[in-house]
Amino acid sequence: MNIGYARASTHDQTLNLQLDALTKADCIKIFEEYESGKNKKRPELLSMFDMLREGDTVIVWKLDRIGRNTKHLIEISEEFERLGVNFISLKENIDTSTATGKFFFRIMASLAEFERDVLVERTTAGLKAARARGRYGGRPPVNKNKIATALKMYDSKEYTILEICELCKISNATLYRYLKKRESIN
Repeated sequence: MNIGYARASTHDQTLNLQLDALTKADCIKIFEEYESGKNKKRPELLSMFDMLREGDTVIVWKLDRIGRNTKHLIEISEEFERLGVNFISLKENIDTSTATGKFFFRIMASLAEFERDVLVERTTAGLKAARARGRYGGRPPVNKNKIATALKMYDSKEYTILEICELCKISNATLYRYLKKRESIN
């Protein structure tokens, strides 16, 4: 039996592209997940594993939908092998029912992890270079006088949140963050 697995990190993302591809691949059952790929204990993934039987084939639209790093992908691959289940990734054209497919799967998983590691290295180097020039990431500091004025205006109950934010040139989120911070101190 062909079993599909579709995953998006958040509900803001759509699974339509994946679902269309899995339906076209004749998946009898499709597990739909809205979880980060970093989370190994995804409910739908675990449900899928509970359902799998020898001879089944798990199909995903793209390799990164089922696992985020080489280690996790290999663990999943080994579990499929232990269960006697084949694995197909449509986008990368991987089919582990063949020796070439198994080999290619491991190569692609390694390349995906390598790409992610290179990205992390570049980001770290860029942040280090910026710090050496005196620049730091994160939110720019908010002028303390603006915050003090905004809090006084808020306490006076004469102004709306919108008016306070416009006059003090701060965002609603900034005002609420400082209100919450003040509340936690009291």
